[in-house]
Amino acid sequence: MYEELKGQLHDVISGKSQVRFGTVVQAIASYLEESKGTGGEIEIGKHFKEQEEKRLIHYIEEHKLWESEIDFSQYVSEGAEQRVYLKDSEHVLKLNDSIYYASWRDYFLNLVLHNFFFPDTAYNLLGFIIEREVLFAVVEQSFVSVSQCTDLSQVRDFLISNGFENIRNNDYYHSDLGIILEDLHDENVLTKNGLLYFIDTVFYLTPAFWDRN
Repeated sequence: MYEELKGQLHDVISGKSQVRFGTVVQAIASYLEESKGTGGEIEIGKHFKEQEEKRLIHYIEEHKLWESEIDFSQYVSEGAEQRVYLKDSEHVLKLNDSIYYASWRDYFLNLVLHNFFFPDTAYNLLGFIIEREVLFAVVEQSFVSVSQCTDLSQVRDFLISNGFENIRNNDYYHSDLGIILEDLHDENVLTKNGLLYFIDTVFYLTPAFWDRN
């Protein structure tokens, strides 16, 4: 039933198909995948991510992706993974250091998956900054004006109707696609005029995703 959708997702991740604001993100993810073996590193742990980040910074410099247009006085909030700033009346900026992910590539694939599934709150990667020796991606997202509290049972029903199963708390798994979707609490899924808006998602691809049999 979901084989066609899985094929579409493979095409998006490979860059064969586009998603909203996906061009730069897909290019970076592909670059990191293609270049990860050139130094002979073992793809595991802190050392791998440090070497990957060096390659990412090289890409940023080569393509002039450093971002300077951030008004830090417009601070809104922060969590473990990111800080949020107002950009204007319709957009926010989010600074993310990929702490939730084993690799930067996994973070970029999360952006691609989010933009595929939730284009109305798509992330637009503007660039990167380094602050206190930490690299952050800077993404822009539409501001959602909340009209009511989110009913997490509605989130669960929506995801279950689209093939996900609730595995624990606010975490979900799609066994046909091999995709994990986590941390969908009421601050990451907002409600406006009765509609759900997924503003912060944490997607992970499992080995089952890559199995096309």
